[in-house]
Amino acid sequence: MSRAALIVTHTGRRVTTEHARTVARQLIEAGFHVRVVAQEAEEVSLPGVEPVAGAAAAEGVELVFALGGDGTLLRAAELARPAKVPLHGINLGRVGFLNEAEIANLDAAVQHAVDRHYTVEERLTIDVTLENGGEVLARSWALNEATVEKGARERMLELRVDVDGRPLSRYGCDGVVCATPTGSTAYAFSAGGPVVWPGVEALVLVPISAHALFSRALVTSPSSRITVTVEPHSSALLCCDGRRVFDVPEGGVINVVRGELPVLVARLEPRPFTDRLVAKFGLPVAGWRSNSNNAL
Repeated sequence: MSRAALIVTHTGRRVTTEHARTVARQLIEAGFHVRVVAQEAEEVSLPGVEPVAGAAAAEGVELVFALGGDGTLLRAAELARPAKVPLHGINLGRVGFLNEAEIANLDAAVQHAVDRHYTVEERLTIDVTLENGGEVLARSWALNEATVEKGARERMLELRVDVDGRPLSRYGCDGVVCATPTGSTAYAFSAGGPVVWPGVEALVLVPISAHALFSRALVTSPSSRITVTVEPHSSALLCCDGRRVFDVPEGGVINVVRGELPVLVARLEPRPFTDRLVAKFGLPVAGWRSNSNNAL
C-alpha cells in the first residue's frame, strides 16, 4: 500500500522553501506520494509532488508535515484535524513551541517519520459557538485559544463570564482568553495565565487588562462550558487561533466547550514537557542564587 504525506510550509522566504523541497525530495525517495498545499505548489515544485486544495487536502495521508513556526503548525492543524492525521512540526521560526523538531535535526526528523519511529499524542481542542438572540452566527474551533477582544481601541469592553451556566464575574477589560493546555504557553501566558502541562485536561480563562479587583486566571474542568456575553454598548471580535475572526454584536454570546475532535501530534521521542519549557523559554535552571557562595 502506497504511503502519502502532506507538506504545509511558510513560503515567501527562500530558505524555508528550500527546506520544504528537501523534505519533499527525501519523502519521495522513500516511496511516499507527496502533496503540497496548492498556494505553495509553485515554490515547492518538484517532479512527483501533487498540489491539493480544500478542507480534504489531508484525507488519506499518513502525516502532515508543518515546516515553519507555530503559525504554520496552526494552519496545518486546520487540515490535519478533520482528517484525524498526526501533525509533524519542524520549527523554522522563532519559538516554535508546538513543533517537535528543530531545523538542525531536519534529516533525522524525516527519517523517523519514514521509519514510523514516533508516537501519537492527542491535544485537547475547544469548540466555539457565537450566538445572538438564539441565532447561531458562527461556529469554529481552536487548538491554542479563542479570544474575545474589544472592537474599538478607545473603549473598554464590558463582558460577563459564566461557567457551567452560573454567573462568575463581570469585567471591564480589553478582552478574555479561553485557552487549552496547549495554548497556555501562547496568548494566555502573555496575559498572565498559568503554564499548563499538555497532558492535563482542563480549560483556561484569562482576563486581559481587566479593571477589576478580581481578575485572576482560572482553570476549569475540561467538561465545563465557558460563556462570554458582550454587554450592551460594547462591540467585540472573536478570534480563534489568530486565524478565524468574527464580529460580535452587542449582546453576542460566545460558548466555549471541549472540542469533539483533538489534534493529533507526532512525537519523535519521549521528551518531558519540562525540558521543552526550559529550552523554549531559556529558563535559568541554576538561577541567580547559583553564585551566592561566591559573593563578596
